[in-house]
Amino acid sequence: MNHTSAQILDNNATNTLTSFDHVIINANLATFSAQYGFDIYSDKQSANQSNDQNKSTPYGQLENAAIGIKDGKVAWVGTHEQIKPHLTHYKSDQIKDVHGNWITPGLIDCHTHIVYGGNRSNEFEARLQGASYQDIAAQGGGIVSTVSATRAASEEELFTQSEKRLLALIKEGVTSIEIKSGYGLDLDTERKMLKVARALGDKHHIHVSTTYLAAHALPPEYKDRADAYIEQVCQWLPILHNEGLVDAVDGFCENIAFTAEQIKRVFDVARSLDLPVKLHSEQLSNIGASALVAEYQGLSSDHLEHLAEADIKKMAASNTVAVLLPGAFYTLRDIKLPPIEALRKHQVPMAISTDCNPGTSPLTSLLLAMNMGCTLFYLTTEEVLAGATVHAAQALGLAKKGKIEVGCDADLVLWDIARPADLAYQMGLNPITGIMVQGRWRETV
Repeated sequence: MNHTSAQILDNNATNTLTSFDHVIINANLATFSAQYGFDIYSDKQSANQSNDQNKSTPYGQLENAAIGIKDGKVAWVGTHEQIKPHLTHYKSDQIKDVHGNWITPGLIDCHTHIVYGGNRSNEFEARLQGASYQDIAAQGGGIVSTVSATRAASEEELFTQSEKRLLALIKEGVTSIEIKSGYGLDLDTERKMLKVARALGDKHHIHVSTTYLAAHALPPEYKDRADAYIEQVCQWLPILHNEGLVDAVDGFCENIAFTAEQIKRVFDVARSLDLPVKLHSEQLSNIGASALVAEYQGLSSDHLEHLAEADIKKMAASNTVAVLLPGAFYTLRDIKLPPIEALRKHQVPMAISTDCNPGTSPLTSLLLAMNMGCTLFYLTTEEVLAGATVHAAQALGLAKKGKIEVGCDADLVLWDIARPADLAYQMGLNPITGIMVQGRWRETV
């Protein structure tokens, strides 16, 4: 063990070892919890720190460990030897012996657009022939083409199309996901998208954070009238929030989308409703988007290839997560890397997500996104795994998810791997052997 049995027992002294709903034994844990030594910025610590409690432990890992689950929460974390004398109190179906396999928190995909209609493989072909993202958008493709297909789809059709993408993510251990609107660009279709997102979470018993992204693109009916459209976006937000459909607010602040001043108007409405904000920022240029997010104490700023160090400092001060999206970088064949070293320097948490969307990142594998984060962005395996767990949780404002510690949601994934790094190292192999959501084991396929 990386922490002594006494330390772990002291941390959980108020718990009894005979009253759990489920017990997991013989486990190796990647907790991503500071309580168990996780510190992604451990290289920043003073070299003269010698006390074991001040040293970081990769992944916050605990070996030969056990977990007690009660009422959908992690109620106890300790050693297998501590729980062993108490196992006679439990029925066989309450005990899961994982025989030394690894357990991580449930994976979290914190930036997705999985609810949409239609198909844009034609744009993929066009890019292969030399068309740029901007060229496609100027010719009526891009986001606007998906808007037409999404508006035309019924709620049932949209659910059926989107469910396939969600199931692919669930099969790889995703237990929480953010789903954005933004392919409606009118009140009725934005509502339809958000309702489908809620329905997907209800049917498949995973946490869905819904994000209002009507400020995603200018619809054809508002051509050359961006300010008028933003006024509508601001009017629709309270309506959809009052219907219980909005958990956060996003926008696309870019030279082919909306200005910082236009997004600020949307954020002001979000603030009046006590809704957190985030933003598509610095993907193609830098027009002050991340600085704006930081000004509003935003949850995250996403993409960030053109992010400046001055704005990184502002993100650090506002505790805003940097969400990196290597799937879009890969699909667009980008060559401008996000400023990883500067983000590390200023200790900005970095999350990793699929950015699953029909045009620039048709990616439904968070495991592959983690591999891309290593191979394309030069992140470490610990950084990308933290980016799909504890930092992704922070990017969604989910304080009780993304780590294994007492009081957190019992969203856990069991993996047949030799070490945590295998999750980012392997490509195309899904080593999952078990998923627990809110304290209940679910079938894996």
